[in-house]
Amino acid sequence: MADSPDDTESARNGDESTEKRLVSGWHGRYYEDFAVGDIYKHPFGRTVTETDNVWMTNVTMNLNPMHFNEAYASETEFGERLVDGTFVIALAVGMSVIDVSVNATANLGYDDIRHHEPVFHGDTLFAESEVLSKRELESRDHVGIVETELRAYNQRDDLVLSLERTPMVLKREHAEPSAAAPPGWPDGIGLQPEDL
Repeated sequence: MADSPDDTESARNGDESTEKRLVSGWHGRYYEDFAVGDIYKHPFGRTVTETDNVWMTNVTMNLNPMHFNEAYASETEFGERLVDGTFVIALAVGMSVIDVSVNATANLGYDDIRHHEPVFHGDTLFAESEVLSKRELESRDHVGIVETELRAYNQRDDLVLSLERTPMVLKREHAEPSAAAPPGWPDGIGLQPEDL
């Protein structure tokens, strides 16, 4: 017998008693989760602002006027300031963390870095990572090494950056993820199962 419309509406409105429970969110990938050939399109694009460029240029003392001198940059082949390339690298790597290195114990290297196209204020960047290889270590049984290629594109689908990134990633059995203590949370912080 089908539910009456009143029963369905009551359930939708949450009128039935429910128990609170801690539910695990995304804990990132562990070494076992990576497979050669997998491609992860990282969530969310990010629009690069003038402030991003000015801050990165100043903080890193990048003295190339292409990044901070509009009068100078307007006379170049680009006609405007370029976004600091190290900001583009940092942003793309940051975008990849959610899928590639939330559970990394170290980043062993960034190799074969290439800027394919310039990035300008107002460009929106998107990033994806492809798993190139993975291997276990004889000297450390709690981690494995994963090599990825990170690629960043602008809103016009121009490839603007590529690089190879090699994190050392925890194995799941050594991480012991839980809903009460996800990555980055110390034990005992926030609502605990015994509080429910």
